[in-house]
Amino acid sequence: MATYHYDESGNMAAYFVITFLAFILIPLTFSTLFKKRKETLHGCQCGPCIQSRTQAAKMEGTQFTKKHLVIALGWSLLFFLVHRVANATNDSKVYDPFEILGISVGMSEKDIKSHFKKLSKLYHPDKVRATAEQTIEDIQNKFVDITKAYKSLTDETIRRNWEEWGDPDGRQQMSMGIALPIWIIEGKNNIWVLGVYGLLFGGGLPMLVGRWWFGSRQRTKDGISAHSAAAFFKSMTESSEIVDAMGILAKAYKFECTPANKDAAELARLQKEIATLPEAKWAETVMELAGDDDEGKRRALTLLLAHLLRFKVESPALKKEQRRVLLHTPTLLNALLTIATSRNWFVPTMSVMRLHAYIIQALLPTQSPLAQLPDVKPAEVPRVGDVSQIISKLTEESDVRAADIRKAAEKWGNVDIYDASFRVIDEKQVTPSAIVFLVVKLRLVSPLSDAVAVKVEELDPLDVKANDRKDYQFLNSRKDTEEDFSDVTPSYVHAPYWPSNRKPSWWIVLADPKSSRLAIPPMKISDVPSISDLPSSRPYRSYKIQFQAPPTLGTNNWRVYVVSDSFIGAESWLPITLKVEEPVARDEAEDDISDPEEDTLAGQMAMMKGGKVKRTLGEEEEESDDESGTDDDQNDDDSSSDSD
Repeated sequence: MATYHYDESGNMAAYFVITFLAFILIPLTFSTLFKKRKETLHGCQCGPCIQSRTQAAKMEGTQFTKKHLVIALGWSLLFFLVHRVANATNDSKVYDPFEILGISVGMSEKDIKSHFKKLSKLYHPDKVRATAEQTIEDIQNKFVDITKAYKSLTDETIRRNWEEWGDPDGRQQMSMGIALPIWIIEGKNNIWVLGVYGLLFGGGLPMLVGRWWFGSRQRTKDGISAHSAAAFFKSMTESSEIVDAMGILAKAYKFECTPANKDAAELARLQKEIATLPEAKWAETVMELAGDDDEGKRRALTLLLAHLLRFKVESPALKKEQRRVLLHTPTLLNALLTIATSRNWFVPTMSVMRLHAYIIQALLPTQSPLAQLPDVKPAEVPRVGDVSQIISKLTEESDVRAADIRKAAEKWGNVDIYDASFRVIDEKQVTPSAIVFLVVKLRLVSPLSDAVAVKVEELDPLDVKANDRKDYQFLNSRKDTEEDFSDVTPSYVHAPYWPSNRKPSWWIVLADPKSSRLAIPPMKISDVPSISDLPSSRPYRSYKIQFQAPPTLGTNNWRVYVVSDSFIGAESWLPITLKVEEPVARDEAEDDISDPEEDTLAGQMAMMKGGKVKRTLGEEEEESDDESGTDDDQNDDDSSSDSD
């Protein structure tokens, strides 16, 4: 039967804790310190964007999170345990008389006695003088150990047990050590050990589970508060436009932002500047829609409006608060979009999508989209205009901004719908309730490109056949986005006022603008390639959405919209028609095979039910003979009348 013993010195428990901490800390540290850095090479190369990405990298790199604190505390505990184990004395050394006497196993008793006499002359206390390094106690202990080892080996039974089993008493029971300090099981510490266990498992564990459970109930799957989702659901209507969406969005700040009583003077200055601008009426409308019943909501909305109006915030604390508000706003907009699309409302869906771009580019819906260009103020450009004209004008005036505007225009996100169609696998028509794929072929076109020259590609017939094969393979694949575009490098969007790096995305929307209803839920896509990165043989990338056709016959005149979440006005639409038809009738040959013959039992039953039957060959030949005989008689009569 096995015996158990606890770790009296605590070293075994330290080894266990060190191993446990190493398994957690090493991968956690590597994932934190050596995580993939965001590249800044494949983004907009205009001056404001480069400066914005540099500031964002500094902000993200200097943040000390709870994760960093846990890692630091973990490594501190690990180093402490390693130092303790390294300096601990080994009290569990196995007693070995052969090692003490310095002899090998199997030596005869005569040789052992002879060796002991030599050691006695060397280590006897009367013959060894004490020194500074070796006291008289050490000398006596050494001689006692030698004598004890000699006596154990001169006994025949004890020596045989040592040689065979490594123990003077012979074979022993199996002994197992438990990596727990012995003080844990001591009677005097029972109350404290039980108290710690009670706190951990009776209080701490239920508290963590309850916090997780009730916390998950208070948050939706979109990552926002349940109160925010309820406010969105109650406030949104079928006709909500951008200004309404902005007011509904601001209602969520009451539940999402913690009010802070810092930099009240700076906040009051921003509110005063907002009220004095020409756009103050639009801002007042948003504030009225949002309500004025919470301080946290007012602060967050003021910081958001200051961002849209491109006001400079001087206070560092207020800058961090504004950054938190802005980075959380896309999450709120996505939740708002989910509510709009769940009701199939077209106008609110498009309003929320377009509001994404206005917030990213720091512009109000009443301002010119041309103010997205670097270092261009809304008052300097017309409400409607062309980027190439602005570049030409600034170049003529020797304006230094022309170079940055050209760099930004090269990475612009004007999406072009190359083609859009409805496809059914291995079918040429769409039948009621069939599984249909909306296939959209897209590419990005720079505002500086010649739009006419871009859209009139004439592909070689061989390229057309190859594209058809690729389209069929993509239609049968499980992916929603066409692959084999590894050479296309995604880039960061031109967004000099956004406090973080951002990749552009688009929504594909299929809707009926006459009824203001969505036909199917939108799909969000990314990594749409620029036409300059695409081969001339296949100048597009395909995306598909699967849905079920309407159950009724008819023609559906819809539109396909592609809306950007990062660029204002960079969207396209294309009319598209879905015609739901009856299935094509079977061929006559198939009908002949399926219909029973008239002279069979199945044929008689089918005739009684009014069904179709296949007539026998004999009857058809008799009818044909009768018809030919009748024709001959008529010919004879005609010839006789002519002879008369």
